[in-house]
Amino acid sequence: MRPTSLVNWFAVMFSALGYAGCSSHSGRRTFITAAARQLARTGGSLRDVQLLAGHQSIETTQRYIDGDTKIQRRLVALI
Repeated sequence: MRPTSLVNWFAVMFSALGYAGCSSHSGRRTFITAAARQLARTGGSLRDVQLLAGHQSIETTQRYIDGDTKIQRRLVALI
């Protein structure tokens, strides 16, 4: 299967399931964000997430991590 075929397959599957705005990268972004949020519990670092993602650059990994306004408010409240 070619990369474009895989991308198209994901698009068809997400559409059939009624998921709007999802792409072949959605699961990857979700995994990287979830892993980054668990770092404090595991004693890991963003470098560990970078290696799991297979990124050469930490900047690439950081672009995959989604922010969360509720979590940001909770962090500020702790300070």
